[in-house]
Amino acid sequence: MLRFRKIYGHGELNPLQKIVTYVLLLAGAVLFVFPVYWMIITSLKHLPDVYTMPPSLLFFDIRWENYKDIFTIAPMGKYLWNTVWYSAVSISIHVAASSLVAFGFARLRAKGSGILFAIVLSTMMLPPQVTMIPQYLVFNKLGLIDTYYPLIIPAIGGGAFLIFLMRQFFLGLSKDLDEAVKIDGGGYWTVYFRIILPLSMPALATAAILDFMYRWNDLIGPLIYINSPEKFPLSLGLAGFTAAFGGTPWNLLMAASVVAVAPPLVLFFFTQKYFIRGIVISGTKG
Repeated sequence: MLRFRKIYGHGELNPLQKIVTYVLLLAGAVLFVFPVYWMIITSLKHLPDVYTMPPSLLFFDIRWENYKDIFTIAPMGKYLWNTVWYSAVSISIHVAASSLVAFGFARLRAKGSGILFAIVLSTMMLPPQVTMIPQYLVFNKLGLIDTYYPLIIPAIGGGAFLIFLMRQFFLGLSKDLDEAVKIDGGGYWTVYFRIILPLSMPALATAAILDFMYRWNDLIGPLIYINSPEKFPLSLGLAGFTAAFGGTPWNLLMAASVVAVAPPLVLFFFTQKYFIRGIVISGTKG
């Protein structure tokens, strides 16, 4: 801190430095927000207005019917429902399984647990393309193609990153709580359900949000295993959106994209406090 003060003074910016900082921050904000703004205004245009040059960014004839059309012409409601229930089931199983495995690595004393944990982490370096074909052959032999089972069943084993994230959080919780439970006659299951889980809501929320983002945007998994259009999630529905219209109606495609990205944005807006807290604590504890 003393060295920082010698070099930069007391850490206070002069007016010119403040102006430069705010200009850079504003430019960065515009850079990231403009694609979202472009998507929204395109979703409200008539199709001929999309091709107008120069493009209109502020004043144009707004067409709210685009959002109605994507639900009447294309089965967007069905795509949304498929994605919601599939994501909810997968996330519940994945987070629960990962937290249980993380609890074992953080709290149970077993010979060779460090080696097992290293093996679990090493799976993150295994490209999904390596297991894609063998996994497909297994589910094909089981007759589970064109169902959501191949996308849900792998979640039962947990995920290496979520296990690591929650293990780090669990290590930061005092083990005196475990001893208090054992003195009262409780076992490891009591510690897990009555102590660890209630105190780990930030880590669980972070894991659920990260998994939700992955499930909601996953295209490769449904593309491999789902064949029936009535079972398509949003990712597949958007990928084949142009086929329903025999072309590319950019205004309707952008309206469908707004509908697709709205839930993750809203979720992150309302849960960012828990997300950031879980990431910070998991990264600094243990």
